[in-house]
Amino acid sequence: MVRNDTNDENAVTRALDALTFILNDPLRAGRFLDTTGLTPDNLRECLTDPSTLAATLTFLEAHEPDLIACADSTGHSPEALVAARRVLEQSR
Repeated sequence: MVRNDTNDENAVTRALDALTFILNDPLRAGRFLDTTGLTPDNLRECLTDPSTLAATLTFLEAHEPDLIACADSTGHSPEALVAARRVLEQSR
């Protein structure tokens, strides 16, 4: 079932689902850390930061195959993931 409603809580959930998807693949996780400049330690420290969560979704948006694979894996539509990023960016 694809979930499309977006509010702050749903946006955080979608971003955390996306981060789990990213971190479950070592190559994708390495690319994410290299691209964002985050380390595993400071990633743990900023898991509730809307900027970090938005960056997670921006990372997926930058490579459409990853965005689509994440959507398939998490049950969130690509559009819902993009909408979540927008909500998180407004939460900063």
